[in-house]
Amino acid sequence: MPIATPEVYNEMLDRAKAGKFAYPAINVTSTQTLHAALRGFAEAESDGIVQISTGGAEFLGGQYNKDMVTGARALAEFAHIVAEKYPVTVALHTDHCPKDKLDAYVRPLIAISQERVAKGLNPLFQSHMWDGSAETLDDNLALAKELLAEAAKAKIILEVEITPTGGEEDGVSHEINDSLYTTVEDAVRTAEALGLGEKGRYLLAASFGNVHGVYKPGNVVLRPDLLRDLQDGVGAKYGKKDPFYFVFHGGSGSTKEEIATALENGVVKMNLDTDTQYAFTRPVADHMFRNYDGVLKVDGEVGSKKVYDPRTWGKSAEGGMAVRVTQACADLRSTGTKLK
Repeated sequence: MPIATPEVYNEMLDRAKAGKFAYPAINVTSTQTLHAALRGFAEAESDGIVQISTGGAEFLGGQYNKDMVTGARALAEFAHIVAEKYPVTVALHTDHCPKDKLDAYVRPLIAISQERVAKGLNPLFQSHMWDGSAETLDDNLALAKELLAEAAKAKIILEVEITPTGGEEDGVSHEINDSLYTTVEDAVRTAEALGLGEKGRYLLAASFGNVHGVYKPGNVVLRPDLLRDLQDGVGAKYGKKDPFYFVFHGGSGSTKEEIATALENGVVKMNLDTDTQYAFTRPVADHMFRNYDGVLKVDGEVGSKKVYDPRTWGKSAEGGMAVRVTQACADLRSTGTKLK
């Protein structure tokens, strides 16, 4: 069962929260980066999450028509086959989807999973993200409530982002300012609108100074202790200890201490994209620089097929990214926690 069933995905998240670890959620844009993520999980003996953003799905759909649903669906079907060869369990997720792309991405994918579940099959994806951080909180939660109900019909978990993450990802950008911190009031309004599981299960991407992109440690002011305030504030109102399952966005450049605090306060999923992109590309750049006259037909020569063959440098790229995934598993304490 390498691709998690809805029941197993729920178990994975519950185990992470109880054990105070999180699953790396690795953005993939090709079959090769998918294999790199799966390999990294397997080598760390960790279950994990593989996710596709709108930009990733568009790329996967091919540059002729750039259809996001085709791209995401194709890679998900591919993953259901190849993941069987890896001794870990993974969940498939779609990353940031803003309002203007819901009809072209998340809604059609939920409908596909609803059709599968109606036939007695498992959903194609195990979770989807609605990114309403660019909307008012009222509009954000109204749409989240609608999407949560549809996701529940397909046995899918919804991820919601209620306040902005700084920086830019796939065309959605926010300034780096004080709005990057979710308040207890924001969290209470979320619980009022979406419930705490009884209306459908969801993951909460709360903001505690997170910023997408490339940053050195210390350049971003993270406050993962804020998550404790949100847990305690909503927990006290509803009489439920630690009600939220949090997602850590914009984690590049985070210190190990900041990550540890986030895990202690309920983070069960942490997104990785920037760092794994570099880990995949760096070995390719090294190969090209060291084999310049072999990968190019310089001065009329023929080059060397052995070095410009994509399989040659592609293996190094997969290996480099897999190493970064295993490092993420160690940082998030998921190493050695696989279900079986």
